[in-house]
Amino acid sequence: MAIKTSISFGLVYIPVKLQNIIKTNDISFNLLHRKHKSRISYRKTCPQCDEDVPQKDIVKGFEYEEGKYVIFEDSDFERIKSKKDKTVTIEKFIDIEEIDPIYYEKAYYVQPAAGAERAFALLLKTLEDEGKVGIAKTVLGTKDCLVSLRSRRGDMVLSTMHFYEEVQQNQFNNAERKVDEKEFELAKAIVKNMSGEFDITQYKDEYREKLHSAIEQKINGKQIVTPKDKEGYKNVINLMDALQQSLSISEKKQKISDTKKQKDKKKA
Repeated sequence: MAIKTSISFGLVYIPVKLQNIIKTNDISFNLLHRKHKSRISYRKTCPQCDEDVPQKDIVKGFEYEEGKYVIFEDSDFERIKSKKDKTVTIEKFIDIEEIDPIYYEKAYYVQPAAGAERAFALLLKTLEDEGKVGIAKTVLGTKDCLVSLRSRRGDMVLSTMHFYEEVQQNQFNNAERKVDEKEFELAKAIVKNMSGEFDITQYKDEYREKLHSAIEQKINGKQIVTPKDKEGYKNVINLMDALQQSLSISEKKQKISDTKKQKDKKKA
């Protein structure tokens, strides 16, 4: 379901819709009673009358004193939003490198509403040509959001972001770690051998595929067969030994990769 909102920068106002980018491919499981194989149900009951409460009669309440609540309807949440709260108001433009990826949360495609195509195209083209990201504030649902707007392959993408105080600081002191020079040189050599271009299409959810296979095995009354790893992983305790063996493996893989590239060039 698309979210209707608007983008503003300066005095330019652009009505838009936000569409989820990420779809979930999770395999759903139901919770069952082991004995009867019946599904576990979760009842919403009122302790005073011991009756099931239908969804239409469930409201949100804030407890300001023990046992005392103020009730909030959906309309109340909307009533406290100003026009600015309902608008994605761009406050500044920055270079994308300035944003640490750890702050990104959820991504949406931004689509212009009817009649706003011209202003939308203008903003998208400007973001793309200038290589800038718009930083904005808005309220989505009942949450105050920090967001970024950027161009991605001809699309405008809005990403909600975590606020600074939401990201916990690492309690481990990295400055106290010492690195052995020989081990460091070996590690750099391994990284060099394993370096290459990133192609996201080469990566698949392999565990999900194994889960599908396991479901089929169960349906057919078979035992789940544990797949064997293509590579024989060994528990190498000594760090230097592990680095040396890793370097040897990476060198072999690099040679195989180089040979394949040469064959592909000859075919081309």
